[in-house]
Amino acid sequence: MLHIILCRCVREEGRLNRIVSKTQLSADVFEMVVEAPLIAGARRAGQFLIVQIDDEWGERVPLTIADADAAGGLVTLVFQAVGASTHRLAGKKPGEYVENILGPLGNPTHVEKFGTVVCVGGGIGAAPLFPIVQAMKAAGNRVLVITGARSRELVIFEDRMRRYADELTIVTDDGSYGRKALVTAPLKEYCLGNPRPDMSVAIGPPVMMKFCAQVTGELGVPIMVSLNTIMIDGTGMCGGCRVNVGGQTRFVCVDGPEFDGRQVDFDNMMVRMRAFKEREDRDHHRCHLELGLEPHGTAGR
Repeated sequence: MLHIILCRCVREEGRLNRIVSKTQLSADVFEMVVEAPLIAGARRAGQFLIVQIDDEWGERVPLTIADADAAGGLVTLVFQAVGASTHRLAGKKPGEYVENILGPLGNPTHVEKFGTVVCVGGGIGAAPLFPIVQAMKAAGNRVLVITGARSRELVIFEDRMRRYADELTIVTDDGSYGRKALVTAPLKEYCLGNPRPDMSVAIGPPVMMKFCAQVTGELGVPIMVSLNTIMIDGTGMCGGCRVNVGGQTRFVCVDGPEFDGRQVDFDNMMVRMRAFKEREDRDHHRCHLELGLEPHGTAGR
């Protein structure tokens, strides 16, 4: 049974939704550790939260749980500041509060001892991939991790991945770090190996997941993908997160976020996700100016 917990900020108690630390990982990517004891104890790999920044700013933002400390009552969120709400969240400081956090939402990752699992993360997708890598390793799998980014300064979670991965391959588009390649190149090499992987997982931009699913599908390796579509309520009622999977309509927030990558209509999904891109680009530029976000590496902890 799925238990969903709504943590509403209680400032006088000082234990719910207080921001413990904030780190700027790259130009627009932030890591935030928040006190949310009930969620930290209940979450499982692959699940996500919906965050409402404050009462004044009511938009609900879905964020993946990148890590959690059940004993300490902490959850780690990693997000990219792309719209007005995420820029507003990025402007918050340690000691301040997030008004409402709802979760854990979505179905947990199906984890078992498959044998060898290839886990692929593109860009910020390395953050939601991390708890899956942890869980797959804990289940006794040999875990091969591939992370990709446009350039060296956008590579995240490298040290954390190395602690759990049997092999870690880093690729960059410009060759400034690791291997100059797309993530599909080492993925294809692993899938052509003998023995080939028993399972694969991909999280990242939709176009990356599309081609990962194409590579693994051609070579007979199962693949799970984690989708991050437009989402509002997290209960399947608004319909904003609907996707076509295997010719049927599915809702990412309640049926996912993970699906068989070979069954996902990525082209339709990408069209829907571009619906608000012009507005996001405008807000991205405006919020950088209004909030005075610091350059890479100088954000407070």
